Amino acid sequence: MATPVRGNPPRRDPLADVAAETLGAIRGRGTHRRMRVLEGAQGPRMVVDGREVLLFAGSNYLDLAHHPEVVEAAARAARDHGTAAGGSRLITGNLALHEALEDELAGFLGCEAALVFNTGYMANVGVIPALAGRGDAVISDELNHASIIDGCRLAQADTLVFPHNDLDALADRLAQAERSHRRVLLAVDGVYSMDGDVAPLADMIGLARQHGAMVLLDDAHGTGTLGEEGRGSGELCGVLREVDVHMGTLGKSLGSFGAFVAGSGALRELLVNVARSFIFSCALAPPAIEAARASLRVMTREPWRREQLQARAERLRHGLAERGISTQPSTTHIVPVVLGDNARAMRICEALLDKGFFAQGIRHPSVPEGTARLRITPMASHGEAEIDALIDALADLVSDPSPTAS
Repeated sequence: MATPVRGNPPRRDPLADVAAETLGAIRGRGTHRRMRVLEGAQGPRMVVDGREVLLFAGSNYLDLAHHPEVVEAAARAARDHGTAAGGSRLITGNLALHEALEDELAGFLGCEAALVFNTGYMANVGVIPALAGRGDAVISDELNHASIIDGCRLAQADTLVFPHNDLDALADRLAQAERSHRRVLLAVDGVYSMDGDVAPLADMIGLARQHGAMVLLDDAHGTGTLGEEGRGSGELCGVLREVDVHMGTLGKSLGSFGAFVAGSGALRELLVNVARSFIFSCALAPPAIEAARASLRVMTREPWRREQLQARAERLRHGLAERGISTQPSTTHIVPVVLGDNARAMRICEALLDKGFFAQGIRHPSVPEGTARLRITPMASHGEAEIDALIDALADLVSDPSPTAS
């Protein structure tokens, strides 16, 4: 270690300065966040910050993350193949397991091919720059997930944002882009992760086709939960085969880890060659791959899981509406209760935790300013009595002008 020169002032720590300045501003806005500590297997009941509660804040929608068949598949993969893929897919990490999962995902969605990514975020920031660049346009819903927004930035294409689900504005943006850009990509979520509404995909895709645009559907929250066969929002809206690029995750309904992009064989080959988030990452580990394959089998074999999930969500929405609490515009298993004020949303979140229920408070920048909310996500395995108990507890807190945690 170098000896300080006498007489020199103490060295300032620039990292500490950055952290203090940025975190101070975040605390001043009332949006400072921390990570809660959860214990136990992922399921409808867990220990959160030392308290056993009913969990209404996760994405393990079909309760497959601790399913015995899924757990055994992951354990067997670790025993037989080890705990790591050992490299990127283009060097030593392309295992037969990856190819098998991709074939099964493509078959499930009725596509020619699929490609597995390490996260949904990495999938979107890989696929969007692969399809659009300078001279091109990406048309993006204003409530699209952050991974789509960041994918647009990395693409360096012109991004034309339209108001949420506004078909007239979408038609205007598509016409504008068609006139002035080389290629056009329409990127939308299937299920919006903070509002729980489904995009009007049939109309959107019809407009995209009129203007020669490609369509990217981020169906992270729809895959496994919607549609007659669980194929997601595209199936629900009757346009599954009209989507050019499907993006789904393995870490939500499928109870594992990772994500995938599905579409044509040409799309897969393109992504293997140009998607930087695929090329420059270690491949998914064998236990995650085999857990996803097992979950896909269970999900296909047990349609009652998605049916019961949606029934529980409908019971929750209806019960809250009867108590004067709006969950609009949700029609799915993501049920928002918009409270407006950041502080109130977090007070109710903490008070609800004290009552034995965990539904996370969500604030800006995850949602627009002034729309802080509880984001409630039931699971297929929650009982009707548990849904009703949550309704009663939340209604009591919402009607209290100043709820406090004990």
